[in-house]
Amino acid sequence: MTRTPKRISPTLWIDHETARRQAAGLPTVPLGFGEARVPVLPDLANRMAEAADRAEYGPVAGVPALRDAAAGYWQRRGIPAETELVIAGPGTKPLLYALLHAIGGPIAIPRPSWVSYAAQAALIGIAAVPVPVPPGTGGIPIAPQLDAAAQRARAAGAPLRAVILTLPDNPTGSHASPEDVLQVCDVAERHDLLLICDEIYRDLIHDPDAHLLSPGEVAPNRTVVTTGLSKNLALGGWRIGVARFPHNTRGRTLRDRVLSVASEVWSAPAHPVQLAAAWAFTEPAQVRDRIAASRRLHAAVARATSHLLARHDIAHRRPAAGFYLYPNFDAHRDRLTGVRVSTSADLAALLLERYGIATLPGTAFGENDHRLTLRLATSGLYGTSAEQLSALEHPNPAKLPWIERSLQALDRALADLIGPPSVHVDKKSPAQTAAGP
Repeated sequence: MTRTPKRISPTLWIDHETARRQAAGLPTVPLGFGEARVPVLPDLANRMAEAADRAEYGPVAGVPALRDAAAGYWQRRGIPAETELVIAGPGTKPLLYALLHAIGGPIAIPRPSWVSYAAQAALIGIAAVPVPVPPGTGGIPIAPQLDAAAQRARAAGAPLRAVILTLPDNPTGSHASPEDVLQVCDVAERHDLLLICDEIYRDLIHDPDAHLLSPGEVAPNRTVVTTGLSKNLALGGWRIGVARFPHNTRGRTLRDRVLSVASEVWSAPAHPVQLAAAWAFTEPAQVRDRIAASRRLHAAVARATSHLLARHDIAHRRPAAGFYLYPNFDAHRDRLTGVRVSTSADLAALLLERYGIATLPGTAFGENDHRLTLRLATSGLYGTSAEQLSALEHPNPAKLPWIERSLQALDRALADLIGPPSVHVDKKSPAQTAAGP
């Protein structure tokens, strides 16, 4: 069976492989690549077009208008932010890489976590220590286990310098409770750890009234927060992100180190994109409305997929943010062993080759081989640009023909692989809960 090659990021590989299959006319359900997949807001496109003649490099840290708008964005969310301590880059991914390069030393990451955290640490040559996440959620380590990991690292003479958090989380589609965040912040205080909080999905929490507590609120003097417009406004290809640094000597020193890396790697983000992003970060009505519509779409299709998984008694966390689900097939291991599936990579390969269901295995996110976990990205089901626009406006997008067909294909594949679904699923079905860290 085909395996994800190690030479490129697994997320990009599955996107390329999905496109290759579709171009070859092979039926494929695109649940692998985590792209938001909604059309660009016309007002944003117009603003970038108006700035197309701005071809100068500009400041390495980004244009003042963007940094000021980003600071305001964080301030409205209760996170202290100063314009001088904001850096813009060509996406949060290179900002995180530059940040890890500037920090050096071992870092802690959640297990599971986004594919690039550990990969970037490996490229830089620093250790990434995985720590399990609390049951039923994701994106932050279990506080007592983080504490133990920090103690072990110190005793070994290689103390942890930072911990990466993801709020809300990729790959689980969940977000940590305020209590869990407070506990991790307490551990960071005791061990003097820098907190790096990736909040790229913050604006896509399904319940707009849900309370997300950021470490930037609790421990602003030891927290770097990153975000961008690739998820909330689906501008992944525009490559724009921002990072907020603490308002103290530590934060300024770290900012200067990141700027040094930036000056040698990307010089400055694209000027027209920065100017359009500056307008977006001020959150005018058009932007708020588009994000709200995107949030409703992501929630509706993720919930429909969650219900499908529950019918097949597949354990998973309830989707609470973004467009991800993280099902665990361990309860069906006996059935899957009969089709030569013993690892998550086996399972992902079988689903792709036999059924045309494109997913990513849990191993891509740092899971142990023996756990039969997958990440599903439901945003791939939205279709063409015109279909995406229809989905944004539809009261029940999961019932649109092109989305429903994909869900039916997934339903058939699961039925063939692990048996027919349950006739009835109670609202409190155990299949709707996490399988544990």
